[in-house]
Amino acid sequence: MSGPADIERVRAGLEVPLLVNMTEFGRSELLSVAQLADLGVDVVIYPVTLFRLAMGVVADGLRTLADEGTQTGLLERMQTREQLYEVLDYDAYAAFDESVAGFR
Repeated sequence: MSGPADIERVRAGLEVPLLVNMTEFGRSELLSVAQLADLGVDVVIYPVTLFRLAMGVVADGLRTLADEGTQTGLLERMQTREQLYEVLDYDAYAAFDESVAGFR
């Protein structure tokens, strides 16, 4: 599909949920969630958006390491251990692990 008219045509011909793959740098126009909802799209996936963001930061970090020889200048841009544990809900996992394996 390449635009809203194509999505509308597909939506009109289907009686099942419609999934749209919003990938960057393809042929299709990038539409917002609101626009897609208005077109009758039920599910939107962004299969490589976060990967592309992450790899941009990785490349920048590698340049910094090569140029400066240390990660010191990168620390303020990094996720802290506390932030990582919060995202992972580490305390809940550790409690579960303790309950089944008897260690922490």
